[in-house]
Amino acid sequence: MKLRNLIDNISYIELVNLDDQSEEVTGISYNSKKTVPGDIFFCLSGEHVDGHEYAEEAVANGACVCIVERRLNLDAPQIVVSDTSEMIAEVASLFYANPSRKLNIIGVTGTNGKTTVTHLIQKVFEANNRQCALIGTLGNKFSSSDSYHDAKHTTPQAPDLQEILYNINEKCIPNVVMEVSSHALVQHRVDFCDFNGAVFTNLTQDHLDFHITMNNYFKAKALLFEHLVAGDFAVINADSEYAGRFMETISPSVNVFTYGINMPADISAKDVEFTHNGASFICVINGKEYPVRLKMNGMFSVYNVLAAISTAIAMNFDIDVTIKCLEEIGGVIGRFEVIVNQPTVIVDYAHTPDGLENVLKAARDITPSDGKLICIFGCGGDRDTTKRPKMGRIAEELADKVIVTSDNPRSENPQQIITDILSGFRSVNDVIVEPDRELAIKEARKIAGPRDVVLVAGKGHENYQILANETIHFDDREKVREIFGE
Repeated sequence: MKLRNLIDNISYIELVNLDDQSEEVTGISYNSKKTVPGDIFFCLSGEHVDGHEYAEEAVANGACVCIVERRLNLDAPQIVVSDTSEMIAEVASLFYANPSRKLNIIGVTGTNGKTTVTHLIQKVFEANNRQCALIGTLGNKFSSSDSYHDAKHTTPQAPDLQEILYNINEKCIPNVVMEVSSHALVQHRVDFCDFNGAVFTNLTQDHLDFHITMNNYFKAKALLFEHLVAGDFAVINADSEYAGRFMETISPSVNVFTYGINMPADISAKDVEFTHNGASFICVINGKEYPVRLKMNGMFSVYNVLAAISTAIAMNFDIDVTIKCLEEIGGVIGRFEVIVNQPTVIVDYAHTPDGLENVLKAARDITPSDGKLICIFGCGGDRDTTKRPKMGRIAEELADKVIVTSDNPRSENPQQIITDILSGFRSVNDVIVEPDRELAIKEARKIAGPRDVVLVAGKGHENYQILANETIHFDDREKVREIFGE
């Protein structure tokens, strides 16, 4: 698009050195090192770096104009705006011809369950003969049979997201289900995305290093629902203590569907049971009962499936077809994934107090009476420190044996993170502490009998570990297969 067309369609404070507006804009950049000729370079003010400091490098690499929040002492074209984070989303949408307006987009948000719920919804769409793309933590997929295309964030940065939506539209795929993180909502990554539906899974402690308070965390998540309009739909977990507050943010013209187990809801589950082979329950919809037998396990899986069924109802899909589809799904990689048997070793992404509690309870449900439950976990560095002792207390209460190790320590001392975790234990006499994650898994191998269940929590699908300034290859799933011999 011509630079002139862009300038005519945005609000700005000042134009600097922009006598010629006929130049062709060929891309959008927010990383000076990746900037190429023809790019607009956005100077974003992030948590750790200020993009204004890299404008000179971006210009040297060929940026045709810099979008800035303050006039820079730089002999280059500049557009001064009030907020570059907001503007990058608007410009990206314009550059890619507003692709979200041509798509049916469903956003899924919550502390836990986003990845699984988006995958279930994609499968449900396809079972009902509707193409659906997926955007989320594991990557982007044009169909459930497609391989993942790499993603650096749960919800991509605005230019990357708009490009993905453009490509989905170009492939004539009419539907998209997307994980929407609280960071993405606050940082305007999904601004100018026209959502047609929103799903709320749950809200428990996480990301308080960023949001500071649970109220701020809630307000961030609620942004997704505040922008729904007449004809859109919202799916709300009625069992969440935040359900009522989310309902208050939704316009009366939006169609609302609630799901739950304990509280009254439009779609509910009763007679929930668990076996080694999966969960079963009776799904009640408008008084009609549907038996459901899943290959997935744990109460959290029941909630995830209820969210998917609720979305199907919002889309007027066939209920029988939907339930049959969900019964055939084995799960999502790194989400309560059984890697080996005898002992049963499970890898899960749980990295919050609520997440760890949920998966430990699910693991306990399948632990034989003559077996023990062993939990291996750590906590990430440079993240919310207050959850560490809470996770320690949960592990001590719910597991028979706990091995505390490293997760992604990042710039923190791994031993300090472990110390923070141990402060939540009533007694550390029986805790095994092994900072080396591979050796921690080997410790579990030494003490696990064939009837035991071992939970390796925290990293799930991740195939790396971040240690100080180094990122190494490390995949819990690979290590478990290697160490436990399958």
